[in-house]
Amino acid sequence: MNPDLALHFSRVTEEAALAAYKWLGRGDKNTADAAAVEVMRLLLNQAQMSGEIVIGEGEIDEAPMLYIGEKLGLGGEPVDIAVDPIDGTRMTAMGQGGAVAVLAAAEQGGLLKAPDMYMEKLCVGPAGKGVIDLQRPVVENVKLVAKAMNKKLEDMTLVTLAKPRHEALISELHHLGVRVFALPDGDVAASLLCCFEDSDVDLMYCMGGAPEGVISAAAMRALGGDMQARLVPRTEAKGGAEENVRLENQERERCSAMGVLIDHVLPLEALVATDQVVFSMSGITKGELVDGVQRNGDMATTETVVVSGASGTVRQIKSRHHLERKSEDIQSLVR
Repeated sequence: MNPDLALHFSRVTEEAALAAYKWLGRGDKNTADAAAVEVMRLLLNQAQMSGEIVIGEGEIDEAPMLYIGEKLGLGGEPVDIAVDPIDGTRMTAMGQGGAVAVLAAAEQGGLLKAPDMYMEKLCVGPAGKGVIDLQRPVVENVKLVAKAMNKKLEDMTLVTLAKPRHEALISELHHLGVRVFALPDGDVAASLLCCFEDSDVDLMYCMGGAPEGVISAAAMRALGGDMQARLVPRTEAKGGAEENVRLENQERERCSAMGVLIDHVLPLEALVATDQVVFSMSGITKGELVDGVQRNGDMATTETVVVSGASGTVRQIKSRHHLERKSEDIQSLVR
């Protein structure tokens, strides 16, 4: 992949973070997400590529922008793109830490193409590569990784999401003495923590969004970690049992149409089939890996992590933005 695209993708997530920050703490996650989506699409359309969204905001009938199959760019190299303009929309709306804007891109055919649905995800750093098996219970995976890392269970740390569906697992891990960090939302940044030596995190497990899963897989591949995932039907619809059945049937039909298996364990190579991958993540609010947007009048600062899979290079980019000097279409979204 053209290395110049990596710098452009960093700008895409930076501007999405600025657009989301405008709505920080205002209790309106949908408007914040819409602003980040709009600016991300605007900048992706300015890239020298023939891009396609392989997983993102949903199907065309549900998402006006960044929908699955949408074509973006000025033409050129064919590129697959997975996007999550805000990983942590609720955290942004509530002014909480850990919200980020993220995307992953790879050469054509490099990223899993799947519906925007639930995905079960298990990530581990390089020390646990080849050890995890999502067909086994999570607790057993923690024990296997602990053995591979030559660590005691009480020295192991797993990150998950603080959701009712994970409460039984959290209780079981606590009983074994394993530390559990339960986050309100935002599992992409959590997955990266597995791959950094100065982090306490050993594994990340959760049931969350599929776009975030594919983006995390791109980061895992670029950083030498490992991941397995499984697409699963939605089971938490607010409409009750009948609505759950309708959604499950709909999602199974979408998976069948895209040629992807549901309830089937996908190894890292099935999620991301190439090393020619770029991952970019910009902080909206302060997190473990990136600072959030800091703004003073028409000046703003962003921090971004960009990972190149081809070289394994990790770049930490801190940028200062003169908001009044941006193009008018971007100014309307970020000022």
